[in-house]
Amino acid sequence: MSPDPGGLGPPRDFGELVSRASPWLSGDGPHGGMVLSTRIRLARNLNNVPFTHRARDEQLQGVVANVATAARSSPSFDHSLLLQMSDMSPLERQVLVERHLVSHELGDGTRPRGIVIASDERLSVMINEEDHLRLQVMAPGLQPSEAWSVADAADDDLGQGLDYAFSDDIGYLTSCPTNAGTGLRASVLVHLPALVILKDIHQVLKSVMQVGLNVRGLYGEHSDWMGNLFQVSNQTTLGVTERDSIESLDRVTRRIIEMEEKARDRMLRDARVQLEDKVWRGYGELRYCRSITSREVIERSSVVRMGIALGLPGLCPIRVVNELLILTQPAHLQRASGGEMTQAERNVYRAGIVRERLEAAERDAGHAA
Repeated sequence: MSPDPGGLGPPRDFGELVSRASPWLSGDGPHGGMVLSTRIRLARNLNNVPFTHRARDEQLQGVVANVATAARSSPSFDHSLLLQMSDMSPLERQVLVERHLVSHELGDGTRPRGIVIASDERLSVMINEEDHLRLQVMAPGLQPSEAWSVADAADDDLGQGLDYAFSDDIGYLTSCPTNAGTGLRASVLVHLPALVILKDIHQVLKSVMQVGLNVRGLYGEHSDWMGNLFQVSNQTTLGVTERDSIESLDRVTRRIIEMEEKARDRMLRDARVQLEDKVWRGYGELRYCRSITSREVIERSSVVRMGIALGLPGLCPIRVVNELLILTQPAHLQRASGGEMTQAERNVYRAGIVRERLEAAERDAGHAA
């Protein structure tokens, strides 16, 4: 049930890819106790090819072939894996959605679409989503500048073999005008439980949006806010440089971190017993549950994650609760079990995986002691 954390070389196929934990869940990046991940996404289209929603299937097949060829020649995509959506089952495509590798649109599998995934999974490129290419870099913690450097290098590599649609006046041309210009979407997934508990979160989010950033849920646009997780991203791509967008996101995120830290300090000072009780109740529900929903896992993991970040003794590594966010999603469960399950069956199976992961973490801690 439990994925290998890695270290076995580049994955050869889909099964080997999903047998490992996504590296952005490691919790070892800067401010990893509060920021789960940083994502950089670049939208690109090929010159003289209609946008995805207007292109014929044979044209989209040509895009897949051209991008795959460019990736094979790119140092950034050395030992990469090409997955074509038409070759995959609906369950396998949904696993990729849950791992944040592909969007729901790309995962529908109805048209020639695919994804190229670099050997460490941190770098990938979706083919024929809303745009011909959606290059993505995922990194643990707060690393917008570092992730941008990786994305920029990969973009240059692919551009050696691809003719991007570009205007001297506008910049990169995209299917949706809101992405035109740099084509950049930079975001961080930040955990803000103390601001939520103290009811300061709405003022914080209002301030974020007033400075030109956007706030969404765990799975991006149109997704709910669950587990006190918020995805903060840039909105403007036209008339600004990539560096401007990156620096703005980094600056605002650091300010949000400061506010969350002050809120956590306040809770420790004024209500430490109640806070510890909340954390340990959440851990107990996860550790001994016999049936649990995916939303309940996310919510209980949120308070446990805060306890870990605050240094409360006896809890599991932060990596474990991060990985539970993905491993307990419906498609991952059904793939691990070997077949489709009802919701009630998933809830029982999910509880078993949660208990197994936490028990293993306790054993590892005992051996280390």
